[in-house]
Amino acid sequence: QVQLVESGGGLVQTGGSLRLSCAASGRPFSSYAMAWFRQAPGKDREFVAGISSSARTTNYADSVKGRFTISRDNAKNTMYLQMNSLKPEDTAVYYCAADRNRYTSTIYGTYYDDWGQGTQVTVSS
Repeated sequence: QVQLVESGGGLVQTGGSLRLSCAASGRPFSSYAMAWFRQAPGKDREFVAGISSSARTTNYADSVKGRFTISRDNAKNTMYLQMNSLKPEDTAVYYCAADRNRYTSTIYGTYYDDWGQGTQVTVSS
């Protein structure tokens, strides 16, 4: 099992930036793929970005391409999501997730085994 703790959420104005972090423990960090998902009020959870265990491969939802950057530091057991040019529609609870069975990330939330508690991101217009 992997324990995940997100941080870095908050309130920001349109066009601003935030950096989310996800600290992991419980299993060698470089052995599994990870991803960020988000869920807005009244909406389904959606994939935001994913990263392979080695950090060589990343993928993004079309809605965040060019604005968000996912990364990981395997020496620090931490994954990040740099969010720039934020829009009100980015407002959601953001969750990090670990897929202990794969080295490359998938967009499907059902494949992920472990989830953090979530961190709120609010973008004001």
